Amino acid sequence: MIVSFGARNTLRAWLIESAKHPRQAPARSKGLRWLLGQPRRFSLSLRTGLSNASNAWILAHEGRFALQPRSQGVFHFCKMDIGWDDLRLFLDVARLGGLSAATATTRLSAATLGRRVTALEKQIGEPLFVRQQTGYRLTPVGEELLRRAEGVEAAMQSLTRWREGSLPDRIVRVSAGPWTSAFVCARIGDIWTVDDGIRVEFVTTTDRVDIGRRAADIGIRSERPNEQWLAGRQSGKVAHAIYSGRQLINGIAAGLFVGVTGEGANVASARWLQAHHGDRIAVRGNNTHSVRELVAAGAGLSIFPCFVGDSDPRLVRVAQPIAELETDQWIVTHHEERHSPPVRKVADRITALMRAHQPLFRGKTPIR
Repeated sequence: MIVSFGARNTLRAWLIESAKHPRQAPARSKGLRWLLGQPRRFSLSLRTGLSNASNAWILAHEGRFALQPRSQGVFHFCKMDIGWDDLRLFLDVARLGGLSAATATTRLSAATLGRRVTALEKQIGEPLFVRQQTGYRLTPVGEELLRRAEGVEAAMQSLTRWREGSLPDRIVRVSAGPWTSAFVCARIGDIWTVDDGIRVEFVTTTDRVDIGRRAADIGIRSERPNEQWLAGRQSGKVAHAIYSGRQLINGIAAGLFVGVTGEGANVASARWLQAHHGDRIAVRGNNTHSVRELVAAGAGLSIFPCFVGDSDPRLVRVAQPIAELETDQWIVTHHEERHSPPVRKVADRITALMRAHQPLFRGKTPIR
């Protein structure tokens, strides 16, 4: 069916109802004409009024139709049937800012995620992301879908809690890099107990999680937050050093190094290793844990945070910490959430945990 109309606000409600029930459109209405087409599909021709696609989007959204561009000034509508699985993937990509970070939470490859996002965009009929080298940025339509998808997420979580019993409603999400996340997870009893009446989720990624959008409640970061809506407190410092496996074999005996590829290559220690010893990197791993296994097995030397290398009996530090790689450690929260009892309780405990282990984090333990 084809519709031509002027975008007068007084016609908006009528248009929405007509979109839902096109066969009942009054024939006497001027500026509108309906022609039967494929079932549950029609096109909207922007002849007068609607100066941009946003008004058409409003009509499509409130009429529960998907908007798809057909040609300049003409839009195609089809009934939307978006599943929760698609929305959940969209939420992960939107919150984490790209495909690579979302692979860890979705357990899907970046290629598969990319295809799913593209399919969702085709279904919605509008781009949801602006693809950039630094990640994915939401478009205005993506922002709107994010807001509504979060409402669906809350409803699904409520349904799950109802189905599973009396689990508490409040979830505290903690974001950190792979090493820090592993350190905290191994000491979960120091930051959470069943009697707390809350639940804890870990968001592990080398990318910065957007606390402002509530993708996480607490972030353990290497920099002081500069966004006005974030609050932070320093919990200490983190030192890095070069480590070897205990046996002088293979790549270690030859003085070679193990590097990092993928998203882990963007961290400061990986860039330092590439800049200073890039010509001697013989083996690479695409995540930090595989690099540690390679070093322990004798593939070569590499750089680790001191709290990682000094805690692993298979590794030995071969030199003093690298001064230029020492970083601060900050516990970051949203300024509106920092006084929330569940968030404050977990944040206080994480801060205390990090401060209690400062000799380990700063590389003050003896070289073994």
